[in-house]
Amino acid sequence: MKKVLFFACLAALFACETAGEPADLLLINAHIYTVNESFDTAEALAVSGGKIIAVGTNEEIQGKYQGDKVIDAGGKTVIPGLIDAHCHFYGLGLNQLKVDLVGTGSYEEVLERVKEFQDQNPSNFIQGRGWDQNDWEVKEFPTKEELDALFPDIPVALERVDGHAYLVNQKALDLAGITEATTVQGGEIIKKNGKISGVLVDNPMAMIDKIIPPPTREMNIKALKDAEELCLEYGLTTVNDAGLMKGTIELIDSLQQEGELSIRVYAMVSNSPENVDHFLKKGIVKTDRLNVRSVKVYGDGALGSRGAALREPYSDQPGHFGAMVTPVQDIEALAMRIAASDYQMNTHAIGDSANIAVLRAYKKALAGKDDRRWKIEHAQVISAEDFDYFKEGIIPSIQPTHATSDMYWAEDRLGPERVIGAYAFKTLLDKAGMVALGTDFPVEKVSPFLTFYAAVARKDLEGYPEGGFQMNDALSREETLKGMTLWAAYSNFEEDEKGSLEVGKVADFVILSEDIMEIPLEKIPDLEAEKVIINGVQMK
Repeated sequence: MKKVLFFACLAALFACETAGEPADLLLINAHIYTVNESFDTAEALAVSGGKIIAVGTNEEIQGKYQGDKVIDAGGKTVIPGLIDAHCHFYGLGLNQLKVDLVGTGSYEEVLERVKEFQDQNPSNFIQGRGWDQNDWEVKEFPTKEELDALFPDIPVALERVDGHAYLVNQKALDLAGITEATTVQGGEIIKKNGKISGVLVDNPMAMIDKIIPPPTREMNIKALKDAEELCLEYGLTTVNDAGLMKGTIELIDSLQQEGELSIRVYAMVSNSPENVDHFLKKGIVKTDRLNVRSVKVYGDGALGSRGAALREPYSDQPGHFGAMVTPVQDIEALAMRIAASDYQMNTHAIGDSANIAVLRAYKKALAGKDDRRWKIEHAQVISAEDFDYFKEGIIPSIQPTHATSDMYWAEDRLGPERVIGAYAFKTLLDKAGMVALGTDFPVEKVSPFLTFYAAVARKDLEGYPEGGFQMNDALSREETLKGMTLWAAYSNFEEDEKGSLEVGKVADFVILSEDIMEIPLEKIPDLEAEKVIINGVQMK
C-alpha cells in the first residue's frame, strides 16, 4: 500500500512539473527574427493575454510553459507583425466599389473597363481609380470627349493612381459648377486649346468630391472589412491610415470594440477645420487597437501629375513649378497650433520646394520641444542642403515602391541633377537615424513584400534596371525589416507595445513561406504570409 501511495505521489509531482506554467499560445520550432535592439533570433515564444511572456529556445519555452494552443512553425521564418507606415486603408476598401483602372495600358483600356463595370454594376455616378498616363504609349493626360460620348447623362470621376488628379466628364463638371472661368488656388484645371480637358489636379478635385454621393454606413463597414481582409493576406497587423475623417475614425473604433475589426489602426486625422478642432480639443485617443494622435496635412501634389511643388521648373514642362496644396503660411500656422498640443504633424511633401517649406515650419514650431516625432510623408525630392533638417528628430515616412514605379520618368520630370536627391532612402536613414516604411496603397499594391524588395533591390519585378536604381540609396535587409516593424512603431509612439517580438509586447507576428532575410532578392515579391497572428489570435 505504501509503495502504491509513493508512486502515486511521484506521478502527481511529475505531472505538476511537466504541466508547466499556463500560456494561451506557444510558438515552437521557428526561426524568429525578434527585431530587438541586437536583432537576435529565437526558436520559440509563449503568449498569454495577447502579450508575449517569454522568448527563447524550444527547450526553454516548452520546459516552462504549457500552451492551450501550440503552433509548430516547422522551422519557418517568423517576423513581427508588419506595419504599413503610410497607406489609405479605408480608401482601399472603398476602391473595391469602384472601377479598377490599375495597370491599364492605354486610355482605350480605361474606357473599356469603365463600360464593362457600368454594365455589370449600374450606377448613377461612376467612380474609378488607378489610371496612370505614364504607363501608356502616349504619355499625355487624357481628355473627356470619349467619356462625354459614352456617358452624356451620368457623371463620371476617374481618379489617377496617386489620388492627385481626376478625369471627369462634362456631366460631372456641370454638376460641380466648373466652367472655363473657374479658378482654384493650389492645383490646376487643365485646358487644351482653351477648353477644359476634363483633368483636374489637386485642389479643384474638391469641387467634384462635393457632388459624389457619400457611401452608406453599410458600404463603409464593408469597405473596412474588405480592406482588413486584403491586408491580413499579406501579414499586415497595423496600418497607418494617412487621412481619415472623424466619422470614419469613430466607425473603426466601434467595429474594433465590437470585435468586428481586428487589425490595428494608427489614424491620421484629415486636416479639415472640423476634424482638427475636435481632436486637438479631445486629445490623444488610444485603445489597444486604435491610436489617434496626429494630423495629416497635404503640402503639395504628386510628381506623376506634375503637381509636386519644385524650386525650379519641371524639366519636361518649362515654366511649370507645380503648386502647394496648402499655402506655406497656413502650414506654418497649423504647425504652431499642433505643436501646442500632444499631436504629431504628418505632412505630405513630394517636391523639393514643398519639403523645405515643411521642414522650416517644423523647425520653427518645434523649437525647444523634445521627442515630438513629426513626420514628412514621402520626403520624395530633397535638395542636397536640406537633408540635415532630418537630424533634428524629423522622421521620414517613405514608400520604396514609389522609386521603382517612378524611375521610368522621374529624370524626365526632374532632370539629371535633381533626381539624385530623389527617393534617397539611405541618405534619409543616415540623417534621421530611422525611416518608417509603407506602401501608400492603393496608389501602390498592398503587398509589403514589394516594399521590401523595392527598398533593397531598387528594381521592378522584371529586374530592371539591371544594377538597380540609384543603388547608393538602397537599404539593407535588416534596415528594411526594422523600417516595417520597430521603426514604424516608434514613429507612432508605440515602440514599447509592438514592432519587435519581446516580452511585454503584443503578440503580433507572421509566419512566412521562406526566409525573407536569406532568400535571393528576386524571390522576395513572391513571399507569402502563411499564418498571421494578432494579439495571440490566429487571423489567417
